[in-house]
Amino acid sequence: MKVIMTGGGTGGHIYPAIAIADEIKKRYPQAEFLFVGAERGLEKTIVPERGYEIKLITVAGFNRKNPFKNIEVVRKLMKGSNQAREIIANFKPDFVIGTGGYASAPLVRAAQKAGVPSYIHEQNAIPGMTNKLLEKHVRKVFLGFAKAGEHFKHKEKQVVVGNPVRDEFMTLTKEEARKKLGFEEDEFVLLAFGGSQGAGRINKAMISVIKELSGEQGMRIVLGAGSYYYDAILTSLREDGFEIPENVNIMEYIHDMASYLKAADLVVSRSGALTVAETTVCGTPAIFIPSPIVTGNHQYYNALAVCEEGGAEVIEEKDLENEKLIREILRLKSDPQTLSVMSEKCAAFGPRQATKIICDTVLEDYMNE
Repeated sequence: MKVIMTGGGTGGHIYPAIAIADEIKKRYPQAEFLFVGAERGLEKTIVPERGYEIKLITVAGFNRKNPFKNIEVVRKLMKGSNQAREIIANFKPDFVIGTGGYASAPLVRAAQKAGVPSYIHEQNAIPGMTNKLLEKHVRKVFLGFAKAGEHFKHKEKQVVVGNPVRDEFMTLTKEEARKKLGFEEDEFVLLAFGGSQGAGRINKAMISVIKELSGEQGMRIVLGAGSYYYDAILTSLREDGFEIPENVNIMEYIHDMASYLKAADLVVSRSGALTVAETTVCGTPAIFIPSPIVTGNHQYYNALAVCEEGGAEVIEEKDLENEKLIREILRLKSDPQTLSVMSEKCAAFGPRQATKIICDTVLEDYMNE
């Protein structure tokens, strides 16, 4: 069996692809895998770290603000399409699975033209343009949120599965996670992050949270600041004369997200599809602050889906005030019963079967070919 996984740019597209590949590999240890991503995406480092081979192609997204720049975009897409056809011809996959991002479009399209069965997974409640364009070329459209189905035309292709997450998010216990990280069992652990690059508004609010709440009895605060903001946050705190205490951990990037999410009592974060999936699978109550600058405001709808089930709260960035966030954190910290109910609702929303359903569907097609 030979499988191409394609997608990337951000962890939200990369990690679901890795989760699917890991599951197929468990079932078919001799299967060969090739990941195909974009030259400028995070996948060029993340995928090899997980033990998979990757090839990079030239792709870019269209510039809606400056149409003249799209001449170069079209040139890159033509080059990427040629590279995709060559990869399909040389690797000869049995099937292709795309998880979104610029790189998936030329690969899935090339596979379809070569008669190779193809599938896509849409992570968000509001789908991106790439997957909407690819819909007619694939056998199945796997959906992370049922709401996304409203934006696709071929209802017969849709399978609502949730978003695939890696096994470690489902197997680790809270006690194991805290022991691994050196956290006390009775600490209230607040985890905040905004993605690999960080989120400026969340970081700004968290500086106030750290200053205000680091002295709270039994409190531990963990901030994944992101590579873009990390140095600036440390500089800001130093210039304000604030000495970072032992119960505050500020990190550039959180590599072991499964352990930190499982150890946390409360999360403050953006609401990208992967973040929502990993947080809910861990059963960790959240205050989601959706990014307002994403296609179709999809992060808001991702967060709203969990909020409506009672597993999270949503504060839109336009309504975010530092003092308001501090008050809400303290309210939840002082109300273990509410947090417990939120945790149960959150865990019930978690897509624990997503990877299995995708693999069952694809591999059944493969066996029946």
